[in-house]
Amino acid sequence: MSHLLYAEDPEPADRVPAGLLFVPVRSGPAGCTARLFRTPLGGRTAVGFTSLQRLAAALGSDQPWIRLSEPALRALAEPVGARVLTVDPRFAPGTPGVPHLRAVAGQHLRAG
Repeated sequence: MSHLLYAEDPEPADRVPAGLLFVPVRSGPAGCTARLFRTPLGGRTAVGFTSLQRLAAALGSDQPWIRLSEPALRALAEPVGARVLTVDPRFAPGTPGVPHLRAVAGQHLRAG
């Protein structure tokens, strides 16, 4: 078996572009702001969804959103300490309707 077969496999930690994402936002005095969340360990994360259905399933059908590319969302979130991007977050096991992530109170990212 040739080692070349495996030379092109990405490492698990490699970033893979997510493409255009549905990003949850809220209205604020500065206009539209992206919502930040906290991971189960308390770190800040930006969140994007690959479909409107997934966003609605996680945050409700009335959640406002905008479309941003994965690099644009990272660039928006990193200056305020959210160096992680979570795509399509799942629900906590055994807790229907409660996401693994929780919103960061008072955090504003200008998205538009």
